Amino acid sequence: MAWITTACSISRPSSSEAAKSYTPASKELYNTIAHMDSVLFDAFNNRDLEKQKLLFAADLEFYHDEGGLTNYNQVIENTSRLFSQNNGLRRTLVPGSLQVYPIKDYGAIEIGTHRFCHQENGKDDCGTFKFVHIWQKRADGWKITRVISYDH
Repeated sequence: MAWITTACSISRPSSSEAAKSYTPASKELYNTIAHMDSVLFDAFNNRDLEKQKLLFAADLEFYHDEGGLTNYNQVIENTSRLFSQNNGLRRTLVPGSLQVYPIKDYGAIEIGTHRFCHQENGKDDCGTFKFVHIWQKRADGWKITRVISYDH
């Protein structure tokens, strides 16, 4: 998952520098997508699969650097399986990492970093990963149509 090249890491600003220089094009859109992100992951953290289903478009494409490409049905099956493990898996958004960009006549791009933790052998086992969500504004509300999860 790591995209490591010495040349890129020397010339690229650190993620904290990039986050400091980010200013949303639309504060209203930023607030809307930040809210939708919290709705999605409140449902995830509370194991509310039915609520989560409503936030994904039926034509969802989920790209995972290690898991490959999955569709809506596969994502729902995988999430259901995760929930049934009941290992306390939780997601938190890394503060200051969220960026939102408008997509004309479609919706928004959400970019950020999140942390997933679960209990393993009595201790928290955590990982911090990057993600991109493509949100479409539809008549029935905001839906995620594409997910890119990387840097695992």
